[in-house]
Amino acid sequence: METDVRKALDLIARGAVEIIEPAELEAKLRRAAATGRPLRVKAGFDPTAPDLHLGHTVLIQKMKHFQELGHEVIFLIGDFTGRIGDPTGKNETRPPLTPEEVAANARTYREQIFKVLDPARTRVVFNSTWMEGLSAMELVRLCAHQTVARMLEREDFKQRFQGHRPIGLHEFLYPLIQGYDSVALEADVELGGTDQRFNLLVGRDLQREYGQEPQVVLTLPLLEGLDGVQKMSKSLGNYVGITEPPGEMFGKLMSISDELMYRYYELLSDRSLEEVAVIRRDVAAGRVHPKAAKAALAQELTARFHGPEAAEAARAAFEAQFSRGEIPEDIPEVRVGASGGGIFLPRLLKEAGLVSSASEARRLIRQGAVSMDGERVAGEEVRVSAGSRVLKVGKRRFLRVVVA
Repeated sequence: METDVRKALDLIARGAVEIIEPAELEAKLRRAAATGRPLRVKAGFDPTAPDLHLGHTVLIQKMKHFQELGHEVIFLIGDFTGRIGDPTGKNETRPPLTPEEVAANARTYREQIFKVLDPARTRVVFNSTWMEGLSAMELVRLCAHQTVARMLEREDFKQRFQGHRPIGLHEFLYPLIQGYDSVALEADVELGGTDQRFNLLVGRDLQREYGQEPQVVLTLPLLEGLDGVQKMSKSLGNYVGITEPPGEMFGKLMSISDELMYRYYELLSDRSLEEVAVIRRDVAAGRVHPKAAKAALAQELTARFHGPEAAEAARAAFEAQFSRGEIPEDIPEVRVGASGGGIFLPRLLKEAGLVSSASEARRLIRQGAVSMDGERVAGEEVRVSAGSRVLKVGKRRFLRVVVA
């Protein structure tokens, strides 16, 4: 049993930022092994958008690790808290979602999570189940377990308070309700991003107040987006959606930096850390090209969400298009009018919607980022005559333009 517990701790700790408290986690694992009762492992997701991206799956992948160890995971959809609006990291009050938006987004979450998790070992629950039955007096008693001073320990609340920016009283309810979810579910472990640390600790406090053993808190990093700088976010446009077409997903993953590739391997891949270390050594020694290592990662993640055949086809299409310089068959087409028998290329790029301005077009041409019919354009004042042309901007944007 000793070896099994140590292996379990190693797997759980993979990629984690913090475990509160490690000794408690070890004790819970030993008790679960001795009694045969699996741990209840909770992670909450507010249905604020209809689709999940790879950043969300860092938590889901960790839930999968617990499933592999034989434990029960609880995928909590915060349909009640989603109507409050998570204040985490916000400089102003977040507008709440409508019940209709919450319900629609929650449906898609259910469909998407089982691309990673085992349905047989997953409980999908909604926190409206217990919150909507809570009486006004019970809610008042819940509020009595925390103080305003404690809430203002949260960095975002503190900054808004000191900056004289409004904080709605309902926003103080958010961490309380998230914590109460742990009481309602009698959670043994709760997972969350590093930005959720305060809320997760409130869950520990409330469980003690309600006479329960406090949950272990495990925080995970916020996955960097494709830019390698800011966290993955749809609003920043640096995300990879798990419902995106296989070719789009594969291509986006091939665009990440070599260093970010190892981060994705650690947090998203099913490969062991030992295997990842071997890949890193082989790339550093020149035995494996970074592009090949990245393609293996992209194929693994694409296969997870679309199946092995689709992933293999996406890889073959990518290599045909970008490694051998072939032009894809199915690219969009637009028509652009021209006078005097032609149109200057910067204006053509703007009219076709490939750039926002002619000055941006000239900059990209100077950088060598624009090709026409497979040939890189050398000058800014190229005049394009009537006919059909295939334009390429950057590495992945193709457009067939008919100049008439």
